[in-house]
Amino acid sequence: MKYVESLNFALSNLMSTDEKVILVGEDLADPYGGAFKVTKGLSTRFPDRVLNTPISEASIVGMGIGLSLRGFKPIIEIMFGDFLTLTFDQILNHAAKFYAMYGAEIKLPMIVRTPMGGGRGYGPTHSQSIEKYFLGIPYTRVVAPSIFHNPGELLIDSFSFNLPVIFIEHKLLYPLNLVDEDKEIGIENLKDTFNFPVVKVKNFTNKDPDIILITYGGISKHIFELLKILKTEEIWVAVYIPALISPIKFDKLDDLLTSLKICDKLLVIEDASVDFGWSAEVVSRFCNLGIHIERMGALNTIIPASKELEGEVILSTKKIYSKIMEIIA
Repeated sequence: MKYVESLNFALSNLMSTDEKVILVGEDLADPYGGAFKVTKGLSTRFPDRVLNTPISEASIVGMGIGLSLRGFKPIIEIMFGDFLTLTFDQILNHAAKFYAMYGAEIKLPMIVRTPMGGGRGYGPTHSQSIEKYFLGIPYTRVVAPSIFHNPGELLIDSFSFNLPVIFIEHKLLYPLNLVDEDKEIGIENLKDTFNFPVVKVKNFTNKDPDIILITYGGISKHIFELLKILKTEEIWVAVYIPALISPIKFDKLDDLLTSLKICDKLLVIEDASVDFGWSAEVVSRFCNLGIHIERMGALNTIIPASKELEGEVILSTKKIYSKIMEIIA
C-alpha cells in the first residue's frame, strides 16, 4: 500500500464508522480531492461531511476548534505546511489551552493534517519544513509518520489523545510504498511511553552498530536507500524513527539506551534546519552519556525554486551518507 492510499483508507474507515468525523479544508471535494489526493472520493461517499472552505487557514482551524468542542471529530487539512503559520494563534492561544483552563473533562479531539517539506521544486513558500515552530506546545501533539509506519493507523490513533494533533505528512512520501518488511534490512516495531510506535530499522544481524541514527518522517525515504548502500560496505547502522515527535517520549526506550551503551556514535537528523530545532532537543536527552553526538538538517536559508539549488539546501541520501562516513572515520 502506498503512503497516500493508507491515509485515504483511514479517512474512509473513520467516516464510515463514526458520524462525528468531519473533514474541513480547501479543495477537498471531488473531483479535485485535495492538493495531494488524500481526500479523493470521500466527498462522493460522504457529501455532508467533507466541507470545502474559503482560503482562510485561521478560520479553518477556528471552525475545527468549534466543531471539536461541540462533540465532533474534525480533521483539518492545511493545503501546504507553510500555511500553518496562519493557524498559529488558533492552535497556541486557543486549541492548546482548553484542557488546562477548563479542566481535564474538556476534550478537544482535532487533527490538523498538512503536507510538509521540499524536494518538488515548489519554491520558498511551499517547500519548508516548519514543524519545529509547533514543538513543545503544552497539550498539543505533533505526529510525523515515516514510510516504516502505517500513516493511516497513526491518523486513527491520534484521536486517542483527545487533544489537538499536528499531523505532518511529507510530500515526497505520498507516492511511496510503505515498508513493513524487507529482505535486506530488519524492521522492528517498538513503543514509546505514550504507546505510540517507534520503528527500529537496521542493516545487520548479530553485530554491533557502527553508528546510531535518530530521525523522523520524510527522512525515512533516504534511510531506506542508505541502509542498503551501507550494508554493501559493511557499515552497520541502527535507526530509530519515532512517530510522535512532540512531546519526546522515546528517550527512555530500553532498546535505544542499550544500543547507545554499545555504540558511542549518535547522529540526529531532522528535515528542518537544525538551528533551535528538534534535533537539539533530542540531543539534550542523551548528552550525559559521554558519547559522540552530532546532528544535521537543512541549511538555515530559504528553499530555492530551482531544483538544483533546492538540492543544495535540503537533505539528501548523499549528504547523510557523507556525514555518517565523516563521523565513523
